[in-house]
Amino acid sequence: MTVPRLPIHNLCIAKAFNDLSLKEKHYAHHLARAAWHGARIILRQVSPESIGIFDYILELYSSCSGNWEALVSDEYISQQDCDAFLDYAATFLSNVGNYYGTGDQKFLPSVSSATLEKLSKKSPKLGALYESISGAMLTVPPSGLGFPSDTAQSAYYLGESTITQDEIAAVSRLLEENSIFPENTRIHKVFSTETHAFEVLQASVCQDIEPAELEAPALGAVIRLKRGDHSEELTKICNSLSEAKKYATNEKQETFLSQYIESFTTGDLETYRKSQRTWITDKSPRVENIFGFVEPYRDPYGIRAEFEGLVAIMDLEETRKLTKLVEYSGTFIKRLPWAGGSENNGKGPFEKALFEPPDFTSIHSLAYCSSIIFPGINLPNYNDIRDQCGFKNVIIANRMSAESNKARGSPFVSPTELDSFLKAKYPAYYWWVVLHELLGHGTGRMMVEESEGRFNFDIDSPPINPLSGQPITTWYKPGQTWTGQFGDLATTVDECRAELVGAYLMDDLELLGLFGYNESSEITAADLTYNLYMQLGTDGLRGLANFNVENGKWGQAHSRAHFAILKCLLADSNDCVTVDCDSQRGNLTVCVDRSKIVSHGKPALGRMLLRLHIYRCTADVQSCREYYEELSRVHDKYLVWREIVLAKKEPNWVFVQANTFLRGDEVVLKEYGATAEGVIQSWAERQV
Repeated sequence: MTVPRLPIHNLCIAKAFNDLSLKEKHYAHHLARAAWHGARIILRQVSPESIGIFDYILELYSSCSGNWEALVSDEYISQQDCDAFLDYAATFLSNVGNYYGTGDQKFLPSVSSATLEKLSKKSPKLGALYESISGAMLTVPPSGLGFPSDTAQSAYYLGESTITQDEIAAVSRLLEENSIFPENTRIHKVFSTETHAFEVLQASVCQDIEPAELEAPALGAVIRLKRGDHSEELTKICNSLSEAKKYATNEKQETFLSQYIESFTTGDLETYRKSQRTWITDKSPRVENIFGFVEPYRDPYGIRAEFEGLVAIMDLEETRKLTKLVEYSGTFIKRLPWAGGSENNGKGPFEKALFEPPDFTSIHSLAYCSSIIFPGINLPNYNDIRDQCGFKNVIIANRMSAESNKARGSPFVSPTELDSFLKAKYPAYYWWVVLHELLGHGTGRMMVEESEGRFNFDIDSPPINPLSGQPITTWYKPGQTWTGQFGDLATTVDECRAELVGAYLMDDLELLGLFGYNESSEITAADLTYNLYMQLGTDGLRGLANFNVENGKWGQAHSRAHFAILKCLLADSNDCVTVDCDSQRGNLTVCVDRSKIVSHGKPALGRMLLRLHIYRCTADVQSCREYYEELSRVHDKYLVWREIVLAKKEPNWVFVQANTFLRGDEVVLKEYGATAEGVIQSWAERQV
């Protein structure tokens, strides 16, 4: 059977897994089971129909025992339609829902409703499932995720009566005032002639019979805090974590697993914060993990987080290279735009006095249950914990390897430069991600009023704002957080700042020398820098595909950041970076003037980076919003560019991952082919 060509990447793990001890394999297995049990939580967070589509795909797999050819031979479906359905199913499963993890845009099967209905005749269960999902599965709008409207939807905000942005803000403020963290919540608006209430659904195993109530006079409603969201899945997760605990290799692992379990059971995120403090201290474990309601990218308000489960195995050799960079990190922090002078050992007042060297490891993913498979991660996301206790960085090596695939197109690079561009593309991207995670997300000091009248800076002689030359006038008040204050801007500005830090340092010869690049290396240091600026241009153009013209919203934080960086370079780098547009032929070509990278390109990035950094450190939301919203605005010629980008857009990556199984006392690993069938089979055999 010939399957349509999807860009499918296998997250290979066999070598790393086989090098584990038997105890470590058991630990990894039970953690992986916990991760995969989070799938239905993510599906429920994506869209109301996602769980039904998931069940429909897996029930169809079961009905033909994974023999898709039988559906063709039994004349339920044509070969062409079968191939198209497999593509849809694999894409759905890889994104854990019917919206792309990158871009948040809805995708539909390219087979007719009549064909899908005919397939549903294979069993009563399929028929019932299809009847419940067919409308939402096959239609737009909604065309993307966002604040509930005629064109967008969000499963974080539920109810027959559409919740408004002002109502979301008011409920969220009340939760903050009552020290209730929002990450593991959703809001259900219940408005009828008898009832005016907002139910705050909190994820937990425990379910409240009598929810706690908070008065909200300004809303003319009651707010009910109702525990028990995702209860069934969290119960399974906690059971698997309890099994994993039996095979933990140290007391720290036992402690944070217990804290995970307590937090998921009760819904208490203060306990989860404790787990993160413990997790940070488990340095360079052989088997690494990430669990919880972690990333708020998909919440249009920017504070509620999608569940995520990651289990991975450390790569010892690659980790040694990253450790070398960590050792020298203090040197390069002093070269960032906000550093200088004698204060704080040359790092300036807007940087931490002590950069606690983080745990920075290269890992290979065994189980990564998330709508986006990130190439690198920096956690925890709580800034106070990062400042006080430190953080961890991980580079996901078997995910990064997908970027080395030279078969992927580079439509915005001149054909005359394509070979040299592809030669340096992967190493430039790899080290850009490394710097993004370590020195991008790892730097910066927030100006905070920790309690009434108690500041983490001298209030009588405040730091001088380098943007104005005057003492700072804004800071975080007691209880305020970065995400709470910056809301929908928080994640994209944070990612943009981190991307800029990496890009700003990518011409530093001493730094590139640590990576093995100099004037005589096969790929020279200058080649790497030039390639990075080309990637700033091409990624900025690609980002336009994730801008939704209908509602004027960005569907992905990184894409918005990349486009903003490109616009900065186009406007402020004296033509170091330009884009040639041939609208008649439908071509866009990025051009970089090597001679202007150091003299004009880097200073332009530095000015943008300094602005975002100071806005972030001083809680200057208004200035940040005015600057960043204009810089990331898509208008005039950029709308023309977007159409060209969309015409050249390639399918998003689809990932296939392994499973582990217990066979007596042994733990067996099973990997699958890089095909749509392989993706579906892997999910079917997870039995989640």
